[in-house]
Amino acid sequence: MKKILIIGSNGQLGNCFRKIARDYELQYEFNFATSADLDITDRNAVLNFLDDYKPHFCINASGYTAVDLAEEESDRAFAVNAFGVENIAEACAESRTIFVHISTDYVFDGDSNISYSEDNFTNPQGVYGESKLKGEELALEANPKTIILRTSWLYSEFNKNFVKTMLQLFSTKKELGIVADQYGQPTNANDLAAAVMKIIETETKVFGIFHFSNYPETTWFNFATKIADFSNSKIKLKPITTEEFPTPAKRPKRSTLSLDKIESIYKIEPCHWENSLHDCIEILKND
Repeated sequence: MKKILIIGSNGQLGNCFRKIARDYELQYEFNFATSADLDITDRNAVLNFLDDYKPHFCINASGYTAVDLAEEESDRAFAVNAFGVENIAEACAESRTIFVHISTDYVFDGDSNISYSEDNFTNPQGVYGESKLKGEELALEANPKTIILRTSWLYSEFNKNFVKTMLQLFSTKKELGIVADQYGQPTNANDLAAAVMKIIETETKVFGIFHFSNYPETTWFNFATKIADFSNSKIKLKPITTEEFPTPAKRPKRSTLSLDKIESIYKIEPCHWENSLHDCIEILKND
């Protein structure tokens, strides 16, 4: 039986893998490593961990994701998102493990009028994006058997995310201003986990960078509006500009990802974001 190691298993995506692991229990043995189990910034610890378990696949679902705080904590962001990733990639190379790493649309500046393909010029605008891009580069250099999935606007029923934050605010506020001039693709982390498993199950692997998200593009305002609709909230939402909601880290104005490559090579057909959002809201309603 082939072994799958999930690093960062208490995070949002990690919990999605925990949820679906039982569906694959006849095919794969899962090992879930939390940050308490494995400090990815400790190179020797990572090397020893993978040498002991010897997984066939290692999925890095961990990361420093505090986009604004990263502007103040650049050393920590790079330690986790860049050099920690390098440690995992090196350990995977030594143990002949296929490495699957999750990256972000924030590697782009967001100034394009068309969707970004995998080979488009990267130009991150903040420390978070810079650290994630460096992690991509180091992983590909350390282990040629690396698959990087860039994704965007990730949410689920687990942990802290935009959907759960909106639902909480809807219950305490009568009116909210939501940014309406930033475009991206909301992505249900459960769909991302399913896509990773589809790649793992594909016999002939193609390595390198791929984009995965739900589709089509929308704005934060439209995303929030649909969350309100699906949750039957009476909240009044007001569209505002990026300038009216300043943040320490600059966000891409339009970081839409082209999904052609992953559809063509791995035959993965992304879901419409509204359908995936509806599924998530229904789960949260029943919690």
